[in-house]
Amino acid sequence: MSRLYLIPTPIGNLEDITLRALRLLKEADLILAEDTRTSSKLLKHYDIYTPMQSYHLFNEHKVVASWVERIKGGSTIALITDAGTPAISDPGFLLARACIAEGLAVECLPGATAFVPALVNSGLPADRFVFEGFLPDKKGRQTRLLFLAQETRTMVFYVSPHKLLKTLTDFIATFGADRPASLSRELTKLHEETQRGSLQELLDYYKDRNIKGEIVLIVQGNRQKE
Repeated sequence: MSRLYLIPTPIGNLEDITLRALRLLKEADLILAEDTRTSSKLLKHYDIYTPMQSYHLFNEHKVVASWVERIKGGSTIALITDAGTPAISDPGFLLARACIAEGLAVECLPGATAFVPALVNSGLPADRFVFEGFLPDKKGRQTRLLFLAQETRTMVFYVSPHKLLKTLTDFIATFGADRPASLSRELTKLHEETQRGSLQELLDYYKDRNIKGEIVLIVQGNRQKE
């Protein structure tokens, strides 16, 4: 039966992919990839030669309908992103929603995503948390931060390296310098690191460093509101 598979791919270490994911990538009629150059390295590593086409944030609105029609016509399509689980701060939501609206089968495999190991490794409460992903750059940023100042659950953020210092400064102004936090960078890669401490301690640690790689920032919720 034709369907859309949403398949997580490794966030760093190429071994972090399931046997089922590898099988389905081989069996699919087509792989949609966020960046075919990046994904070709993974596929080549596992001797997967399924045809591949681009599907990314800049073209997904234009091509969603055509891929829905392809699945309706009997094709099985596997959607992958550069790293992690599709639709989690990556393309995937629009195509999944469109397929569901047409009554087509959609299935997401379990697998790699950056925020789960970062959250568990933080030492902060993980029984209840809120995933915020990337904060707005400008419009709506301050409004969102003021709203989150009342949040009692552990908060999970994705942060670009060149915006880390500004983000930490904004968080200190909103949540307080002493708010416990944890920063994980380059998860599963050669230079993986996790730094734990207050927001001020994290800012002091990173302000004079050359910051590279993907970053997950975990911030404790407002315990005074509990």
